[in-house]
Amino acid sequence: MATVLFCPVTFNLAETTRMIQVARALDPAHRVLFLGYEDDYVPLVRDAGFEYVAGRPAWTRAQRDQALAFDQGRSVRSPFTRELVGARVDLERRLIRDSGARAVVTGSNLTSFIAARAEGVPLFFPVPFALTGPHVAQTRTLYLVPGEGRLARWADRVATAVFRWVYTSAPLAPRAFTHVARAHGVPPLRTVASLLTADRNLVTEMPWELDGFDLPETFERVGPIFAHIDGPLPPVVEELAARPEPLVYLGLGSSADRSLALDAARVLGSLPINVVAPIRHYLDDADGDAVPPNVHVTDLLPAHRLGGLVDAAVLHGGQGTVQTACATGVPFVGMGLQPEQTWHVQRCAARGNAVAVRPKRVRTDLAAAVRRVLTDPAIRRAADEVRDAYAGEDGAAATTRIIEATLPYGP
Repeated sequence: MATVLFCPVTFNLAETTRMIQVARALDPAHRVLFLGYEDDYVPLVRDAGFEYVAGRPAWTRAQRDQALAFDQGRSVRSPFTRELVGARVDLERRLIRDSGARAVVTGSNLTSFIAARAEGVPLFFPVPFALTGPHVAQTRTLYLVPGEGRLARWADRVATAVFRWVYTSAPLAPRAFTHVARAHGVPPLRTVASLLTADRNLVTEMPWELDGFDLPETFERVGPIFAHIDGPLPPVVEELAARPEPLVYLGLGSSADRSLALDAARVLGSLPINVVAPIRHYLDDADGDAVPPNVHVTDLLPAHRLGGLVDAAVLHGGQGTVQTACATGVPFVGMGLQPEQTWHVQRCAARGNAVAVRPKRVRTDLAAAVRRVLTDPAIRRAADEVRDAYAGEDGAAATTRIIEATLPYGP
């Protein structure tokens, strides 16, 4: 038996659930231990039956937003002070030693990239390919400039080239990481890309999403990993599915906001459909009257059980929600709130099982896009084909095979 330490960013829903799926796939002879600093999705960890250590210092809401923007490449500013990075690395190193952890699995918890290396423990990173170092280095477009004309495409390639230099070459990693890494005997992390590259980078994509890209030696494809939240579907889902109107799922993950949630709900409410919308965490108590009566707001629900019940989805573009739709054969409209999400949506649009809509055009374009995914037989056929392809994939199991091969008491 060996201890495996998981360090997700616990205010990021997709990352937390991705770690839970990997932990579930490990041989039960191993001890699983989770560490996090914020409380948002810790109940999901505990509901899955795993040990959890609450780390400190935690972030304020403003610091979380800034950290997420930095991780997603939307900002070069970060909330990582020397004191915070130092305290977290000290804590993680102690936990690795005290628990006897033989492997660390991280998401975008950046201090793990120093702590694991300082302790000489292998670091595994199940990660979407978008915005990794090799993706940014090789792609011609990051969809940074909206539009489909020649000028827009040219401007996007220029913006992508600038982003590529900033991300992979410029010494723009927060100085706190360079200072703390040196203090712990770890080579300094100078670029943003180096902050997000582990010993083993396990790419959570389908094969066609990597067409045209070469993976470096420390990168390998494992396949999709998405949430399987415990618990039954709310009764309202099956009630709505039995009605003659189409049923649409509105999923915005943890990186949208109240304004987008209300805009999407209002547009969907204007259509002759019913909607199940786990967006309660975005809404205020006073928002009840702003949500149309055919939009049924719920808490988070087990979306992987919606196959055969919903006719289409409207998604923010996060990999977890996109992969859930793909695996269940649900065609969708994707909005892409930042470059990584836009890439996921565009890959599916190219495959034929999705339609892309710009977030700023939700009020004007979403209704037509939803009508299209509900009525276009080609999109339905593509969704069925993608679902069948997903049936042969198990990214969590592939990830655990790689991790367990390094454990001294692994199978």
